[in-house]
Amino acid sequence: MADTDSLKESKSYCLDVPQRNEAFFLKGAGSLDWGMQNRLSRVFRPESGRTVMLAIDHGYFQGPTSGLERIDVNILPLAPYADALMLTRGILRSVIPSSYGKGVVMRASGGPSILKELSNEQLAVDMEDALRLNVSAMAVQVFVGGEFESQSINNLTRLVDMGNRYGVPTLGVTAVGKDMARDARYFRLACRIAAELGAHIVKTYYVEEDFETVTASCPVPVVMAGGKKLPELDALTMAYKAVSEGAAGVDMGRNIFQSDAPVAMIQAVNGVVHKLMKPEEAYDLYLTLKNEGR
Repeated sequence: MADTDSLKESKSYCLDVPQRNEAFFLKGAGSLDWGMQNRLSRVFRPESGRTVMLAIDHGYFQGPTSGLERIDVNILPLAPYADALMLTRGILRSVIPSSYGKGVVMRASGGPSILKELSNEQLAVDMEDALRLNVSAMAVQVFVGGEFESQSINNLTRLVDMGNRYGVPTLGVTAVGKDMARDARYFRLACRIAAELGAHIVKTYYVEEDFETVTASCPVPVVMAGGKKLPELDALTMAYKAVSEGAAGVDMGRNIFQSDAPVAMIQAVNGVVHKLMKPEEAYDLYLTLKNEGR
């Protein structure tokens, strides 16, 4: 029992101070529940509203990609510089230390390998397992215009429903088939469909022309996919253009872990995304850190 004899009369009610109700910082997320917003805050930095995600989930359909042969050797040194890791549950359980305290975006769809039709994916993770792993969000591929378009859309909506039930955000990833046009018109279509059907975040590719219309017409945060390996200055320039045109950050993989100096590169990307560092300045930072062995 608590000692009630020595209780003092409460009096500090601050009657002249209205209760603060801060708006949530992330686009399209103001009406989400506390748990959902809290998980999104592990992925996006509240001070900048943007994220540097490190994508290392390529093995779920490509096998041991160059740079990802040994996650423990090549990727763990990069993890402290990422706001979130995008990965599979197998890698999360087997390699990532449970003391890792930043965002975890877990791949939830899969099935075919690079030897088959990639759009024929199914949901590959149960929500209960996601909760056991305490992930920040779950990612699903959406193949708008692909052979199995409807199936992939159904994967998205089912995951959104499960995630809403337990407070886990869904990241919709817009996949582009080899015969599809990579232009703003297509990405406006794909991103808007994903958001309309409930995705809380959308990941898509940068295009040189009218990318700002892709981000403006999507009611939830758009994160830029890194895509194929580019020279470091080109990758930093692409990231700068994307965030300057409305992207809420980047989800880069090969442009970081296949760099000549991955630790230096991810720090340069952080400068671009969170400080809006100009590409040339960020590239100078990259070279400096590379030469210093950091």
